[in-house]
This record gives sequence, C-alpha cells and structure tokens, in this order.
Amino acid sequence: MADIWLATDQDHKAFALRKLHDKLRFNLLARRRFVRGCEILAHIHNHEHVIGYIEHGKIGTTLYCLMEYVESSNLKHLIVRQDPILTENVGNILIDMAVALEHVHDSGFMHLDFKPENVIVTRNGAVRLVDFDLSQPKPDKPRKSSKNPGTPAYMAPEQLQREPFDHRVDIFAYGVTAYEVLTGQKPFPGDTPDEILRKQLDRSGFVPPRELNQGIPPAVEKTILKSLDTNPDKRHPIMSVLVLELKAALYV
Repeated sequence: MADIWLATDQDHKAFALRKLHDKLRFNLLARRRFVRGCEILAHIHNHEHVIGYIEHGKIGTTLYCLMEYVESSNLKHLIVRQDPILTENVGNILIDMAVALEHVHDSGFMHLDFKPENVIVTRNGAVRLVDFDLSQPKPDKPRKSSKNPGTPAYMAPEQLQREPFDHRVDIFAYGVTAYEVLTGQKPFPGDTPDEILRKQLDRSGFVPPRELNQGIPPAVEKTILKSLDTNPDKRHPIMSVLVLELKAALYV
C-alpha cells in the first residue's frame, strides 16, 4: 500500500516517511485503511516495541505517516539469510514480539496482519511492530468481519473459514511466526488459502518444531503448539498468558 522514504528535518534528524502509493490515490478502501492505521498507531505507539509515531496527514492529495527511523531489517529478511542478529537474539525477539502484541491487545485492538514482514529488528536486536492498516478494535466476543483482512499463511482457521473471530487470531499468527523464526519454515505451507486451511485442519503432515530444530526448549515448543491449536478456545486466552509462559520457558 505504501512506500517508505528516509526523511530529514532542518536539523538533519532522520525520520521514516510512509507514503500511500500514487496508484491508490483514488482507492477509498486503501485510503481508509491507511488513515485508520495511522490513527491506531497514534493511540498505541508509546511502547518500546511499537514503532514510534510523529504525525500523519496529507502532502497535497497524498496521505503520509511520519514515524521514528531505526536502522533495521524486517524479520523475514533475517530468517531468509539466517542473520546472526536473529540467531544471537532469538529468545529476546520471541519475547519482545509477544510483548508488543500484548500491548496492542491491552490497548483495545487486534493487529490482524502479524507476520515476520511486520516485525522489524534493529542492529542490536530490538523489536518494533509496524503496519496497523488492517487493525481493528478488539471485540468483547468473537464476531464476523465483512472483510477478511490478513495474510493467509498467518491467518487462523476461523478466519480462513470466515467464522466469527477475536484477538486469538493474533495469537495463532504469533505461533506461525515463532515457528518460522525457529525453524525457517512455515507450519502450514500452501499456495492458496484453501490449501493452507486443509493443512491446518488435517495435521497429518504437521511437523513439530523440535523435529526441525532440536535446540528449541521443550517448554517453548509447548507454548508454540498451544498457540497453533485449531480450536481458539484451546489457545492462550490472552497474550499475557503466552508472555508469562515464554518468559518462564526462557528463564527470563
């Protein structure tokens, strides 16, 4: 939806300027999502693991969001190139991602596009969660959505089946991301949403993460497997419980 530019002010301080693609200038849905993402970020950004917000508005007719600039790569790039930043800080990254998502939920929102591409990691291993364009208010009970936003590989079964859902879809997405961080593979690979859903529901081909990486502590694997349960009622009820489990498993 957007390009990210490096911008500097008159004092040569660096910022990240996110600008809606010109081709989406007259796309009302894209414009609405972009503005909503800015407004949600403005509400929740005051947290060490969420990207910092400065302001948002228009440059002419082009929507923009000005954010803090950090020297970083997104988590997907680190996984693909097996970057030492990831291998040296993997425990902290797993916890910090969970704490960021906990903050989003505690602030009254669901992220709805939690995935490695939306987690950036600085050169010293610090995490920032980004991109809230698809985020929605957290409901009191599961509800259907007229739209079905998200990235299929990280979407929970209830989303893919267009059933009512709540914040526990983010917990599922966290489990997919943690699995990918620790193994370099997705737990339910597929080229289409239907293929991904079939693998989620039929676990015959599912490989537990410790079979791919024996260095994963059993307690961490247990937490990931729970977050990936097909039944949302069998996942962690809230991110705070998952955070506590992870910290205990990693002796933090």
